Amino acid sequence: MHIVIMGCGRTGASLAEEFESRGHSVAVIDRTGDAFRRLPSSFQGQKITGIGFDRETLVSAGVEDAYAFAAVSDGDNSNILAARVVRETYGVENVVARISDSGRADVYRRLGIPTVAPVPWTTSQIVSRLLPGVTDSVYVDSTAGVSIRRLAPHKSWVGHLLTDIEGASECRIAYVVRFGEATLPEPGSLLQSGDEVYFVVPNAVSKNAERALSRPRTVKS
Repeated sequence: MHIVIMGCGRTGASLAEEFESRGHSVAVIDRTGDAFRRLPSSFQGQKITGIGFDRETLVSAGVEDAYAFAAVSDGDNSNILAARVVRETYGVENVVARISDSGRADVYRRLGIPTVAPVPWTTSQIVSRLLPGVTDSVYVDSTAGVSIRRLAPHKSWVGHLLTDIEGASECRIAYVVRFGEATLPEPGSLLQSGDEVYFVVPNAVSKNAERALSRPRTVKS
């Protein structure tokens, strides 16, 4: 598939490298040619100096045949404008724009432009790791009403089956990070001290899941 990226900062360069490593063709657009120095020397894709919402620039980048477009420059206005042009003019459905202003990101999301707001995400990640009992979301599908969240089971669950924890929370465990590495739960897997447990959480049971896991494990008679 062909991917077009607007912005060759650290995020854009990282995305370009990742997509190319997965076998996709990539075109990167940036206002300044010096920005392309962030790309690895092995990068084989297009490097196009220009304005990311300019139609001639987009056509040169292959937007007419693109599967996806990512607008990750350092300008919110440029990102959202480029995302709208690519979606509305060229019919590219898989479009995302990085927006620093979380309030504006919500507005554009409601207008049908998928956005990523890094500041709120970073804030929630830091808070969840500094304060006890705080959880965070690593993925949210607001349409389906489900998220992947890190929930902290009470210490009384250590040594017990992950399947029992699923039953108590009414959620599925997606993966467990143990000693810095993610592992998929298997039948018979036990919770160990220090595990970070990530759950698939339907919105309908979110509060109940938090409540159930924050309390000591109860033994059924």
